[in-house]
Amino acid sequence: MVNRSLDARRYFAGDGSTGEYRPVPLEHEVPREVGAGLDGIDRAPEMSREEHIQAVRAGDVGSVHSWELVTAVDGPGTRMTVFLAGCPLRCLYCHNPDTLRLRDGTRATVEALLKRITRYKAVFNVTNGGVTFSGGEPLMQPAFLAKLLRGAKEAGIHTAIDTSGFLGRAMTDEMLNDIDLLLLDVKSGLPGYYERTTGRELQPTLNFGQRASAAGTEIWIRFVLVPGLTDDVENIEAVAEIVSNWKSVSRVEVLPFHQMARDKWDSLGLEYQLERVVPPTTEETEAAREIFRAKGLTTF
Repeated sequence: MVNRSLDARRYFAGDGSTGEYRPVPLEHEVPREVGAGLDGIDRAPEMSREEHIQAVRAGDVGSVHSWELVTAVDGPGTRMTVFLAGCPLRCLYCHNPDTLRLRDGTRATVEALLKRITRYKAVFNVTNGGVTFSGGEPLMQPAFLAKLLRGAKEAGIHTAIDTSGFLGRAMTDEMLNDIDLLLLDVKSGLPGYYERTTGRELQPTLNFGQRASAAGTEIWIRFVLVPGLTDDVENIEAVAEIVSNWKSVSRVEVLPFHQMARDKWDSLGLEYQLERVVPPTTEETEAAREIFRAKGLTTF
């Protein structure tokens, strides 16, 4: 069983030149730093404002926060996770608040990112891994995401996106066909709870989940258990009922809330409303998982 708490995360060091990678010890594991950057990826060339606008519209250039090579998170096997900048939600428990604004990312080209992604193809093949596009919200930059997905698929690399589904209308059928795995964050199952948690409406996520399921796209559901915010039994049961009707859901991950991003919120000068929230106990987390299991869902 894969433990989806942060304690299960493994980072890998190595630049791909020798084909050797080594796990970084757990004591080195910390939340992603603000502006973690794009080491090893060539920056986009200088261009005029007009050239930049045209490149963005074409999907050739995008705003990227960072990337990392990990295992036990963001999908099966060892994966290169690319964090795109920008997100329309304002989740109270967001652990990547430094990815919320497009302008805070670093400009990068599709070509440069694909060059780095394909560098790890041998590692992906050995571990049944691949690339995951996360954020932020990757669908904030649909044209850019579309070209990254297409390029990865043409290279024979397993693809996944980590999304709230709120911008699911921005995903074309062609993009959906290029996704092997959808990591869908269902923040809450009741509209009022969802709006309180994210500042947005629930329905777009439900529409997207239904559409992806109808297309046969494999879905892993992610639900963060936050005491006093998402942990009401009624809310959890609503999430379980919704996702149990999506036939392509193969896995549910109930993730216990943690406070590891609190300092990041402070460093960004953002108000953090969950300062005093105590993470759920192991027993509380397991009780939430049992609600999903009672619907016949494979749950971790």
